[in-house]
Amino acid sequence: MSEPTHDFLSLAVDSLETSALTKAQLAEMLFEQIGLNKRESKDMVEAFFDLIGARLVAGDEVKLSGFGNFQMRIKAPRPGRNPRTGELIPIAARRVVTFHASQKLKSQLQADDESPSEPA
Repeated sequence: MSEPTHDFLSLAVDSLETSALTKAQLAEMLFEQIGLNKRESKDMVEAFFDLIGARLVAGDEVKLSGFGNFQMRIKAPRPGRNPRTGELIPIAARRVVTFHASQKLKSQLQADDESPSEPA
């Protein structure tokens, strides 16, 4: 049953004009493929990303089964260097989001990587 979903996403993403998938394009796909109205589609996409962002800001891990995990982590302060002048500058501690792909996504990427149509 997972194959039809994969086919749906492949067809939808292949039809996009740019290489980046935007929130507006996701909302348009919900409108066209699922039948939600445009306002509901936009609201659903916004709510999805707002929820993920809020959970990450709160320090929670976000797990999307079959896709991957998003985590917020704190990078320690460290010395840096201005590449133009060579001057040492401090880089402050900061919070960053990391993503780790699931095994299922990694397998799909490897299968696509082995296809003969892609340049090596």
